Amino acid sequence: MTPLPPKDTPTRIPGRRTAGWEVVALGLAVVWPFVASPYGAGLVTEVFIFAIAAMSLDLLMGYGGLVSFGHAAFFGAGAYATVLLTMKLGWSAWAGLGAGLAVSGLVAGVIGYLCVRMAGVAFFMLTLAFAQLLFSAAMKWRWLTGGSDGIGGMARPSLLGLPLADSRTMYFVGLVAFVLSLMALRRVINSPFGHALVGLRENEARMRALGYPASRVKLAAFVIAGVFAGLGGGLYAIYNGFVSPDALTFGLSGTFLLMVVLGGAGSLMGPAIGAGIFLLMKQFVSAHTDHWLLIVGLIFIACVMFFRGGVHGLIERLRTGGRA
Repeated sequence: MTPLPPKDTPTRIPGRRTAGWEVVALGLAVVWPFVASPYGAGLVTEVFIFAIAAMSLDLLMGYGGLVSFGHAAFFGAGAYATVLLTMKLGWSAWAGLGAGLAVSGLVAGVIGYLCVRMAGVAFFMLTLAFAQLLFSAAMKWRWLTGGSDGIGGMARPSLLGLPLADSRTMYFVGLVAFVLSLMALRRVINSPFGHALVGLRENEARMRALGYPASRVKLAAFVIAGVFAGLGGGLYAIYNGFVSPDALTFGLSGTFLLMVVLGGAGSLMGPAIGAGIFLLMKQFVSAHTDHWLLIVGLIFIACVMFFRGGVHGLIERLRTGGRA
């Protein structure tokens, strides 16, 4: 087994060339809403939002080895908190979004506290059970959540005097949120905490013998991932002005897992790429066939069988001539 890097040595996620193509991608993203239609800008805005949630799952799955089947619980908690506080209590959407992050972190803390002591099948089945519990509550508590009809009618707020009803303004809010989330998650991974999380994934018994509090590290990862997933959910609610139990379904949790695997777990940018591939494929392939999920499933199987590092891993191998 490869030894853990020293705590004072940061784990470099992108190399210099990788950082270079990321700068190019950022430049193209800035230009995109000025050359695309409002529909095209809105589609990429949705990619940014789901990329945040997918990257938060990658913190658990790619770096911590914690395969959660209930990540939609945190996404949905952030979305519901944002809409409920805005529609029911008259808060501003931004205050509701901030409270949604706290609610998502709290939900993640409770679920994580009860799950991190488990491993393997017991762990991911327990995360799935808690997510389904929240989904059932959203369906049954019609007086609060609107049941299967959901809650709608929330108007997009303004930011610095610019209305988010404008597709370009909403696009740049999503872009800034995505970039800041990527930077923050990289800081987490490059920190001693991040090294400890990776160490627990590689050899938990060894890390415990070295004195690392394994359960607390995993719980902290759960809370951090939950907060970022809640950010994605809150932005999704602001973007659509609507939330329903669909934001808590197992299907959405599976979608996040698919994005991570398609893009490449353990890379952060990989799940973001996976989010783009999945949503764009869903949009364009579903316009030509009702069996688009079959095509996505075949691509997923191909990635698992032949491209273990996902699309991001394939790009890195091509960039380094197969040395990566």
